[in-house]
Amino acid sequence: MKKIIAMVFFLTLILSFGNSVVAIAGTNDGGKIPNSHERAKSTCLIDFDTGSVLLEHNANEKSEIASMVKIMTLLLAFENIQDGYLSLDQKIMVSENASGMGGSQIYIKAGDMYTISDLIKGIIVCSANDASIAIAEAISGSEATFVELMNKRAQELKMNDTIFVNATGLPGDNQYSTARDVSIMMCELLKHNEYLNFSSIQIENFLHPDGRITELVNTNKLIRNYKGCDAGKTGFTNSAAFCLSASAKRANMRLVATVIGASDSKIRFREVASLFNHGFANYIQEVIINKDDIIENTIDVKKGEPKQIQLRADKSIKYLRKKGDTKKYHIDFQMPNDLKAPIDKGAILGRIIVSLEDGTILDEANIIAECEIKVISLKESIKKVIDDWFWQK
Repeated sequence: MKKIIAMVFFLTLILSFGNSVVAIAGTNDGGKIPNSHERAKSTCLIDFDTGSVLLEHNANEKSEIASMVKIMTLLLAFENIQDGYLSLDQKIMVSENASGMGGSQIYIKAGDMYTISDLIKGIIVCSANDASIAIAEAISGSEATFVELMNKRAQELKMNDTIFVNATGLPGDNQYSTARDVSIMMCELLKHNEYLNFSSIQIENFLHPDGRITELVNTNKLIRNYKGCDAGKTGFTNSAAFCLSASAKRANMRLVATVIGASDSKIRFREVASLFNHGFANYIQEVIINKDDIIENTIDVKKGEPKQIQLRADKSIKYLRKKGDTKKYHIDFQMPNDLKAPIDKGAILGRIIVSLEDGTILDEANIIAECEIKVISLKESIKKVIDDWFWQK
């Protein structure tokens, strides 16, 4: 009888543990994360460098994303700065429309002049709706026209399950996105180093032109308590629930994790931390080609000075390797044996193709000239011939 009772207890224990984990849909590695009824509506974990999806759950389900909409607002702002249409130290006048926005705000006043830098900081650190509208109007003249740019950029990024209707994420009819699309959008924003200069600010006093001070407190708590987390955008409305898209970097690997529809704030932070933990515990980032390194191969240049040209790749090639994966790869340098001057710095001179042992192409990059090669003059050519003849004697 004791054996039977023990067996029943053992089986009950196994069944109870079996209900405490849930497999992540759409993964190839059988990844599991703790959960039950408290889990977020949808999640996605992406490797920043390769775009590989490491874990996902309902990642393509369309949902409201609240203030994570501002990721696109920020992306367009930084792209306009990159293209020279805006500058961080440029001052703009705040409109009545912008200053009158409710919800999260930094309390900018109509008619006052603020720098683009200060407005962007307000959006990144404390999700300011008023600053978001001010930026939208600075770029497009009106929020409506800016929203057209937002949707156009979303299509360019192949965010095919996303529609924007405003620049803030406040509730709006037919505005939605997905965990995967938000992750793609966050990856694009992370390409702008200026963004990272603001995203890790924890607390800062914001000085208004009239002398008022507003304390900015970062809504992304993971930058304070998760090792490597340096960026992110929170979101909350009653209809969207609690959302977060964040990024963390350890060693040379950066991950982006997105959670939509958590039932409370603690759960969204815990779920994103769980996704990060899975990525850092199970994968390593191997740098195969570093774009900052000179390639050992050189090419002779006819009628050029110098005679040989240094080469490098126009981008890094990385391999996201699951721990325990022993697959080998082959690097194929495709370039000519010699060239003829002149050659401009940055000129494309060949290709690098990295393939896995099964023949799958992992990635490709251009081989470019590291420096300019000029045509050697007639005088220098004659001098070179004489010098060569003299030293041969």
